[in-house]
Amino acid sequence: MFLETQQLSTDNAVGAGRVALAFEYDGRGFHGWQLQKSGVRSVEAELTAAVAKVANHPVDLVCAGRTDAGVHASYQIAHFDTPSVRNLRSWVMGINTALPDDISVHWAGNGVGDFHARFSATYRRYRYIIYNHPVRPGIQRGQVSWTFRPLDADRMHKAAQALAGEHDFSSFRAAGCQSRTPIRFLERISVTRKRDFVVIDVQANAFLHHMVRNIAGALMAVGSGKQRPEWIHEILVARDRTAAGVTAPPHGLYLVDVGYPDEFGIPAVECGPGFLRLWFTREENSPFTPTHIHVKQRVPSQ
Repeated sequence: MFLETQQLSTDNAVGAGRVALAFEYDGRGFHGWQLQKSGVRSVEAELTAAVAKVANHPVDLVCAGRTDAGVHASYQIAHFDTPSVRNLRSWVMGINTALPDDISVHWAGNGVGDFHARFSATYRRYRYIIYNHPVRPGIQRGQVSWTFRPLDADRMHKAAQALAGEHDFSSFRAAGCQSRTPIRFLERISVTRKRDFVVIDVQANAFLHHMVRNIAGALMAVGSGKQRPEWIHEILVARDRTAAGVTAPPHGLYLVDVGYPDEFGIPAVECGPGFLRLWFTREENSPFTPTHIHVKQRVPSQ
């Protein structure tokens, strides 16, 4: 997972303040990250209960970015505050023992200074994975999206470059999105074919609700020949969600990286998901340094 191996040490003290966690999850069995009504599984509920058991007190978790029902994360960051002190191995192994099999914590560390999992992040990176084959997948059902229509990845990549930079992404924003502004800086976006898989790799300072899935749906229409490459730019400038077409399914989407300034000591990740990692070079899987960083929002004092 990490660019540099993180040893599960027992000779360090983690806690007595803010603790950060790095973890992954298979989104198929969850109704997204956020706590839901009783009886509906969420990543937040499962992880909160496991952390509280090890910390020996109730905790409130804050994550880098909420994911929707069916969306996966090969690298997610969250923090919580605790007076308890454990070593790294105790936090990681203890939490994992209390977790279901579809969530796994890989690292825990002290939150340095005013670290905040959401507001300290300088970028998020997602990969959307499409199995492009006449026959639907069996083993990887729920782990990838699928279309039987042949996709031209080069055509998709060229069209996608219209989205790079700072724009109003209203056309790619879900109707229920609660963000105060549709302006986002999309650092980079690429579309590549890896055997029978087409991978959309996108990094931005932040994302709107359903933004990546809406981009993926539009690019698939271009790749299949249903729409012209210029259509992507036309959608963008329209600033109208109804102009962008269908939203791609959630199960092809992975949160693969969240970036923080070095001062916070959050370990850098080699982007996943694991089954895809070997098809890219280490450089392609490594973090891309953002060129456009918004001023960090300060969290109001409680």
